[in-house]
Amino acid sequence: MDIHELQQIVHKTRDARRKQTFPRLSPADRDQLIHKHHPDFRASAYRPLRFGPNEGEKTVIELATLLEGDSALNGQVDLTPQYQADVLVIGGGGAGCAAALHAHEAGAKVILATKLRLGDSNSVMAQGGMQISVAPEDSPVTHFIDTLKGGHMQNDHDLLKVMVEEGPSIAKWLIGLGVLFDRQADGNLHVKKGGGSSKPRLVTCSDYTGLEIMRVLKDEVINQKIQLLEFAAAIELLSDDEGNCTGAIFKDLDNHRHVVVAAKSVILATGGIGRLHIQGFPTSNHYGATGDGLCLAYRMGAKLAHIDTFQYHPSGAVYPEQLIGALVTEGIRSDGGQLVNAQGERFVNELDTRDVVSSSIIRECEEGRGIRTTAGRVGVWLDTPLLDAEHGAGTVEKHFPAMMLQFERFGIDISKDPVLIYPTLHYQNGGVRIDTNSETGVKNLFVAGEASGGLHGRNRLMGNSLLDLMVFGKRSGLTAATRTGSMKQGKLTLKHLERFRVEAKKHGNSSGVISPMVLPAYTRKVS
Repeated sequence: MDIHELQQIVHKTRDARRKQTFPRLSPADRDQLIHKHHPDFRASAYRPLRFGPNEGEKTVIELATLLEGDSALNGQVDLTPQYQADVLVIGGGGAGCAAALHAHEAGAKVILATKLRLGDSNSVMAQGGMQISVAPEDSPVTHFIDTLKGGHMQNDHDLLKVMVEEGPSIAKWLIGLGVLFDRQADGNLHVKKGGGSSKPRLVTCSDYTGLEIMRVLKDEVINQKIQLLEFAAAIELLSDDEGNCTGAIFKDLDNHRHVVVAAKSVILATGGIGRLHIQGFPTSNHYGATGDGLCLAYRMGAKLAHIDTFQYHPSGAVYPEQLIGALVTEGIRSDGGQLVNAQGERFVNELDTRDVVSSSIIRECEEGRGIRTTAGRVGVWLDTPLLDAEHGAGTVEKHFPAMMLQFERFGIDISKDPVLIYPTLHYQNGGVRIDTNSETGVKNLFVAGEASGGLHGRNRLMGNSLLDLMVFGKRSGLTAATRTGSMKQGKLTLKHLERFRVEAKKHGNSSGVISPMVLPAYTRKVS
């Protein structure tokens, strides 16, 4: 049967499924499911790191290879700076823009460098919303507990406390800048319930929340005349004699020259690693998400946290081929969309945590209850037309205009037919270990956003990433700016790289690759 004939099973079983309730799994059943089916527990995909701050700890082979990789710098390097800043922000997504804006407002001279264009990031593609406890029946304490449960109790409590408590002030800041969050008829913020959350607390901008936030942040960075270096890929950090961070070296992707920036403090906001395609998974991540910040910080001696756990978003598109890996927003499941197997059966509570839902989908497919496409891919149905059936005609079009448009380009009307989905590599739960001001174990080196680790534990709740970006982007920017007022520019050296290479040689040299990767390995190499 072709894809259209297979869709009829979903239509035929819809009325019966609408009457069903599906409880969440017990903790014991949840753990059993995840350990059996989640990609984090495939032992063959992991190996221990041979050297560095996390020596002996396991991570996926793709990341281990990069962390043990060598720098692109060889021979004598001219470290004469072309630019000087109080605060150098590396990364042009949500965390980078927030850090730059707050540092600038605090009076620091800021340079924001990004390897693509300003705004080219995972932030711009965030669809589901931002978790903030603004509803009368909600509280930061409830937000804290929900997130702790979702992270399997492995979250850094201090980081988590800061994030949930500062959420409302972040919402006020973004609204003041001009972000157009959805409103109720009485003018109050409209909130929705997300997977793993006990209360509605997702504030949204239809199904393009990240795009709207980045529209405003980009404009503000430009309006504040913050100095930008675009198409500048960070290839190495700089350190003084004591190992403190003092700047960075970039590769100008236009003319292939090195650019040296001296800075009193550096903020890494380089995002995730989806484009490593861990374990062969497709990804929802943008083109530049190759884990650059992890490699740079690791060579400097910064310790990483939770580097053995990654998030596979339950609903990545499986059909058509042009959309493989692209997100089908979790907001559809929040509004009542159901997951359905090849037999027309619902098999999971769609608002359980992402690791549970992803593991359940993988189980259905591994046990033969998935739907196979002509291209050989397999997935399950997301019953999107159910939203119109439950809430009235036009619901899908009104609440999910971006998703409607995305599929309409390929002749698919998601208000009339279900879509085929399978987990897609979405987020790195871990990253560089930071304190509550976003500083790493290396003095004057800060990390904000997805490149940091500890906040989300072993599984991130939906909507917490956008809040993470804003809270710790702000904290890193303010701390770095305040500190630089009394600092002198540190010496520019590569002594940390020398130490790293000595350590690598003791363990049989590096992995044989150059890191950071800068651009995905399947592209034409930039020489």
